[in-house]
Amino acid sequence: MDFCNKFQSSINLPNPITQVASMSYDLYQSIQGNFFLGSTDELIFGNGTRAWAGLFNPFNSNVNFFVYSWEVANTGDSPIRAQIWFNSYPTGQPMRVLTVAPGNTALCPLPKPKVKFLQATNVTSEPEDGVKAFVRRAQANTTVGDVEFGKFIFAPGGSFLIDLSNPEAPNEPAKAIVSYTWFEEKINC
Repeated sequence: MDFCNKFQSSINLPNPITQVASMSYDLYQSIQGNFFLGSTDELIFGNGTRAWAGLFNPFNSNVNFFVYSWEVANTGDSPIRAQIWFNSYPTGQPMRVLTVAPGNTALCPLPKPKVKFLQATNVTSEPEDGVKAFVRRAQANTTVGDVEFGKFIFAPGGSFLIDLSNPEAPNEPAKAIVSYTWFEEKINC
């Protein structure tokens, strides 16, 4: 039995809050049930392969998504490169990341994102098409990332992806964890 079903009779959480100037926009989105977060398991790559993890907005989602933050934790002994791609088509066999949650866990039922969080390992080439927007490096056992505050916006069909490799030591194993926070807004047209 999930939390909402177990306690639903004792919890009544209407959500009449409207946005006011002193409220941060991310808090407003979380209150509305539109803010989400997730993290991959440890992605194993290196030895001539790459890995990636990304947020993909389905063509029929009827939402735009806004990247709030991203993070790459290099949990291995090899330095890695993280290439950030906008609207690309990655290669490899994607798997859905199951560790995704809403930021507001007080809502019943819990909101579910329209955006898909996917990952792949054993990838042999970098993504196709799209734009390689920027690149970051992470030394062994360090974390890189940034808070974007929603400034990267993706319409249906768009994607934000981090492609991982270890070109300085390509014949060594590497591993990393990728995490994202994002919010979604319904398209009104």
